[in-house]
Amino acid sequence: MSNSTAQVLMKKGKRGAAAYIHADCASGSPQHLGPLLDVLLNPSKAIDEWETMDWCRWLIAGGRTPDEFATIVRSYDKHDKCGLVWIPRVVAYRCRTCGISPCMSICRECFHRGDHSTHDFNMFLSQAGGACDCGDKSVMKEDGFCSNHGNKCPRPGTAPAELMCVAEAMMPRLILRLLQHFRENSDNFSASPGAQSKSDGYRIAVNDCEFYVQMLMEFNNMGDLMRSAMTKALINPQMYRNLVEPPFPETEYGCYMAESNKMYEQALDNFPAPEPPDEYRHLPALAPRLQHNTLLDEFIFWTFKYEFPQNIVCFLLNMLPDQDYKEHLTRTFVMHYARIPLVLEAAADPDTLSNRVVHMSVQLFSNEALALRCVQQLHLLHVMVLSLRLMMGKILVQNTLHDPEQNFHYVIDCTQRVMKEHCYWPLVSDFNNVLSHKSVALLFLQDDALIDMWFEFLSMLQGMNVNVRETGGHIEFEPSSYYAAFSCELEAAAYPMWSVLSHLTEPAHAALARRIVAAALTYLQEWLDAVHFTAPHMERTEVMQASFHFPLHRYLGAFLCAAVRCMGVRAADVLPPPDLLALLAVHPLRVQVRTSTFYTSKF
Repeated sequence: MSNSTAQVLMKKGKRGAAAYIHADCASGSPQHLGPLLDVLLNPSKAIDEWETMDWCRWLIAGGRTPDEFATIVRSYDKHDKCGLVWIPRVVAYRCRTCGISPCMSICRECFHRGDHSTHDFNMFLSQAGGACDCGDKSVMKEDGFCSNHGNKCPRPGTAPAELMCVAEAMMPRLILRLLQHFRENSDNFSASPGAQSKSDGYRIAVNDCEFYVQMLMEFNNMGDLMRSAMTKALINPQMYRNLVEPPFPETEYGCYMAESNKMYEQALDNFPAPEPPDEYRHLPALAPRLQHNTLLDEFIFWTFKYEFPQNIVCFLLNMLPDQDYKEHLTRTFVMHYARIPLVLEAAADPDTLSNRVVHMSVQLFSNEALALRCVQQLHLLHVMVLSLRLMMGKILVQNTLHDPEQNFHYVIDCTQRVMKEHCYWPLVSDFNNVLSHKSVALLFLQDDALIDMWFEFLSMLQGMNVNVRETGGHIEFEPSSYYAAFSCELEAAAYPMWSVLSHLTEPAHAALARRIVAAALTYLQEWLDAVHFTAPHMERTEVMQASFHFPLHRYLGAFLCAAVRCMGVRAADVLPPPDLLALLAVHPLRVQVRTSTFYTSKF
């Protein structure tokens, strides 16, 4: 079909052309839609051109008005799950009586319809955004579902087979058009006039497609039928190959796609990659170059590269009620996960970016069965711990505790941007989320390599941010590194520890607790050697300096206490020799003494 024939079709008017295309698609082998979309979705036109988007709405409606079509499609919505997505600073609810995951949240409407008023609940102002879990049996109990979701609502009839035929045929091209826009603007300095930085260029490109994304969101909000058409297009590998892989036809559009493919390949080559230790380079999620097999894979890549635009994050999350899509999205997210630290380090606004990362990740990792599959099949825990360790490993400085000339221990530099702007927060938030699942936490404790990696990270915090006593003038303002150090130890060390400990409640877990105690003692001995602390006393110069951060001691004490109290372990069986115990007691005791002197204003 020629371009001129497409023009003839368009002269029928939107409704007439839509009815003709609908009949063509209903026949099972459409001949006219592709060439018509070549004209309408021509990449040389602005992506947010109103006339083009209006044509798309009419074509999908198949001869009805867009409003009539939307009403009909919504009438077949099953309402199994709510899935309402909200942005930061929106009020939501969390019900601990009904929740299976501690990250469970529900929207205001579902909370009131579900009558949680007598439950153990709290209302909160969402920091990162969220999505309603009402109707999701993997996250909350069915008793807590509202009357509109789960099995409590009436079942709709079966939709006519031809109702969605145009939508199913169009959706791959509609999504591809958005990916083409991202490809064109991937070299953002040259593609976006006025961009002062990479983040600036990404923001301009995302703003240019705002109305187009809104159109896709409108389609998604029609319910299950339209959502299914979109997710099938996103996760079908063959469809992706047909759309984007060479050879391309020798036409104007074919030439464009060849050039677009070069832009995509260049963006892949230029996207930063993690540098894991040699023993982990075989993990697919740590590969030096990403591999994409579906539209969704590439969509996630651009989401990462464009620093998680809010409208794109909401669009991707809006389709989570489709379980197959959620599985594919989670796996794709994990495959890109190791790039998160690199994106955060380069971002102009890491705080906003962190919230958007967590907005997405918390929805994916709150499902225990799905998180467990990612741990078993994609080594999610290894990827998370390595990502955190690699990020912090870039900002290490020599520790100055005790005699700096004999101290070869390295700790995190709390004056660095990564610490002051909490760039690590999404990683530790996700880690805490997955450790809240008992099955995942137990796998973590059973893996010696994981425990070693985790204690290597904890060692980076051990003795960090050394304070030197000021005996001269008064210090008017505390340095910001002071707060950064306490926040990091609490969020990145203490929270995961309490998450894991919450699952160790019976004698059967004694061996796991012993494993952590043994690891803590091993790394504490290495730390004592590294800081050259060999006797339980200090020189005068050493007393004038102090650190408040000893996570290795915290882990030893917490797991030792839990093992003795809850698991029937005898303290004498796991305590170190008296001479080592005396050395280990000095630094925590000094923290207690210093805290007391602060309170009495004598320090």
